[in-house]
Amino acid sequence: MSEHHDSLHHGHDDHHAEEAPHSTFKGYMIGFVASVILTAIPFWMVMGDVLDSRNATVLIILAFAVVQIVVHMVYFLHMDFQAQGGWTMLSLIFTLVLVFITLFGSLWVMYHMNVNMMPSMMGGS
Repeated sequence: MSEHHDSLHHGHDDHHAEEAPHSTFKGYMIGFVASVILTAIPFWMVMGDVLDSRNATVLIILAFAVVQIVVHMVYFLHMDFQAQGGWTMLSLIFTLVLVFITLFGSLWVMYHMNVNMMPSMMGGS
């Protein structure tokens, strides 16, 4: 039985040896420079009042934020589809789907409750 336990433990050690190495200094610097640029451009857009449309500015800032999240995940958190057999990325996708459903489902329910439960306030006096 001890031999069986040792062979299982030995296989477990091999799993740790297969993990991908962490990023290099160059990788961290690429992530850092990309993060600074992805922060500076939206800051400049807002402070310089570059676009006349507020909605367009908000959408562009949100797009930069999404790219910033991806940069942080790849360069600093080392998340990709190969890490831990792809399970880290699958768990992230699952979490994002749950957050999306919860957030937009809640907003949808609150909007419809407001419209359908307060008809006397909408019509005035």
